[in-house]
Amino acid sequence: MLMFRKERRLAHIILPDGTAADRPVEIRTDPITGRTCRITFSRSAEREPGTETLPAPPPSALETAACPFCPQNLNTHTPRLPTEICPQGRLYRGESVLFPNLYPYGQYSAVSLMDTCHFVEIGTADAQRYADCFRNCRDYLCRIHAIDPKACHWAITQNHLPSAGGSLVHPHLQVQADAVASNYQRFLLARAKRYRHRHGEGLLSAYLRHEMRTSARWIGTTGRWQWLSAFAPEGFYEIWGILPGVTELRAVTSDDWQMLAQGILNSQKYYRSLGRNGYNLGLLFWGIDKCPVEVRVVLKVRANYAPWVRSDLTGFEMMLGDMATFTAPEAVAAAAKRFWSPST
Repeated sequence: MLMFRKERRLAHIILPDGTAADRPVEIRTDPITGRTCRITFSRSAEREPGTETLPAPPPSALETAACPFCPQNLNTHTPRLPTEICPQGRLYRGESVLFPNLYPYGQYSAVSLMDTCHFVEIGTADAQRYADCFRNCRDYLCRIHAIDPKACHWAITQNHLPSAGGSLVHPHLQVQADAVASNYQRFLLARAKRYRHRHGEGLLSAYLRHEMRTSARWIGTTGRWQWLSAFAPEGFYEIWGILPGVTELRAVTSDDWQMLAQGILNSQKYYRSLGRNGYNLGLLFWGIDKCPVEVRVVLKVRANYAPWVRSDLTGFEMMLGDMATFTAPEAVAAAAKRFWSPST
């Protein structure tokens, strides 16, 4: 029912030494979105400066005095939630503190801090603090739903380091609720509704069943979460975590949040082993009855933050709309598996 399409093409070239060579390119079609990506295998041999080891932290990692998210500035430099959402003005859970985004992206836009430390390198965060940060986001979304059910398009995201779009290095998540869906929220909801109507099951469950049967891109589990490398990635070293059968925010248990945090840290440790220090993360939810979309988290590596940084998005992605990545998802899964081992 879901089509996992691959097309192999060969580019015939003459090398500088005069010998003929074939360069393979694989075009894959995402069975969920229908979008294509390109695996340009030959570029995996290119040396990317700065990835031999983890780059040094950005200069702002030492600049705590002016950081609005550090404890000494938090109460005076960050806004407060309206009383109808939270009479205390901020939501607290463990070390996590949630407050409105000073520069909102939608009607309800907030920031959830996960640590009192100003800078936490990739792969070194505390799983409990990460989980508490997610639970704080859940509590915020539940409160928004209680006062404004029309704001039913929800998202939790993370931008780690400036190369991933982060404006502050202090570890945090962004959380948003809006009556107006983003492009991807609108498309995925419609696609999942059609699929369930035609086939009587969840779109992501069908996807996951295929991937677990073939096993080439399956990585491992943390609790109920199933982790795999995306078949047709739209980012470098793209990893998904799927919570099969769960479509509602309130159905995500406390243990699920804990296991989500562990899987994310596993992914980060894998990225760290590649000498990468920036990434994006995204979780989408819908506050509607009989939501057909199962819970999924997506992680994508970004170019390293460094003075010489070269963006990992080129004209091919921006102008043609196809992601062009260098590493086959099967190779990503094979290399990432060891980070799901308890001994790693």
